[in-house]
Amino acid sequence: MARVGGFIVNRIMIDQGSGAKVKYPNLFRGLGLKSEDLLKYSTPLVGFDGKVVVPEGQISLPMNMGGKKVVVKFIVVASFSSYTAILGRPWIHAMGAVPSTLHVKVKFPTDHGIIVVRGSQRVTRQCLVAIVNWKKEQTYQKE
Repeated sequence: MARVGGFIVNRIMIDQGSGAKVKYPNLFRGLGLKSEDLLKYSTPLVGFDGKVVVPEGQISLPMNMGGKKVVVKFIVVASFSSYTAILGRPWIHAMGAVPSTLHVKVKFPTDHGIIVVRGSQRVTRQCLVAIVNWKKEQTYQKE
């Protein structure tokens, strides 16, 4: 959970293998943003389903997690995800963060010491199941 653009955002995935910071349309609309707010971004991305996704654009927004603030350039894509946003290596480096997928937590330094943000194993499992079920539905629809 973090504050993005002044709003509390849940179901954020921290992906050490991703070079992008992705925001999905539900979050984009939920923040009250419009297409006019986007800057051009035309480099294609590969989604969870292995398909190439052409981004709708990018936007820079302030993000606060655990009291530490950074400005994040999000790439907005129209693709299915049970997550509202994905934070990749650029965010990890900007925060000086150390994520642990095993422990479902991330640690990073602040002016007030080391902050530990814990994720939820249950929510992580629910998001994984949602993605697997969605992919199965897509496969059945093709047949």
